[in-house]
Amino acid sequence: MWTLPNILTITRIALAPVIALLPFIEGYWPKVIAFVAFLAAAGSDIADGYIARSRKQITDLGILLDPIADKLLLFATLVPIYWLTRHPTLLYGIPWWGSLPLWVAVLLVGRELAMTLFRFQARKHGVLIPAGRSGKLKVIFQDIFVGATIAWFAWKDLLVQMRWTGRLRDLWDQLHGMVVALTLAVAVVLTLYSLGSYLYRYRALLRAPRR
Repeated sequence: MWTLPNILTITRIALAPVIALLPFIEGYWPKVIAFVAFLAAAGSDIADGYIARSRKQITDLGILLDPIADKLLLFATLVPIYWLTRHPTLLYGIPWWGSLPLWVAVLLVGRELAMTLFRFQARKHGVLIPAGRSGKLKVIFQDIFVGATIAWFAWKDLLVQMRWTGRLRDLWDQLHGMVVALTLAVAVVLTLYSLGSYLYRYRALLRAPRR
């Protein structure tokens, strides 16, 4: 049970509440720590699967915990992002979007829950649904958005504390904000596309008799 991939997965689960709480602490350092912790958690998501396959350490516990860890991490990051971007007295608003819309948060979480149920249904029919390219690409842009947004919170706190001004500050502010806004838009499109792609490709499983 205590294989390296499983340890990495459990560590990712343990990091989720830490990442969720740190952005609410005043000052930029807690948010910097949350950003680093998120990078470590996102990296472990890639590493545990690769190590499990290369070392042939795929276990039932790992198969059970890995999707749970992914969903906990997503939920743990969307909670502070949703709350802080909508808070009227704070200056964490996302460029173009203003705040993280509720429908986007529901879409991102709901897609993961829907795919979990769909994969569970497929296993009843003896079919294992692997991660497709669109799903993997969705995860990449989703992680970039989350990481960039947590860093955005830290950047805004840093500006308040250091009182930086000038062209370089404005340039980075625009560039950073553009990355946050664009990656969220791409993540939303890929979320819809990947879910529709999975459901269409395996649509026969929705009405096929159980094997």
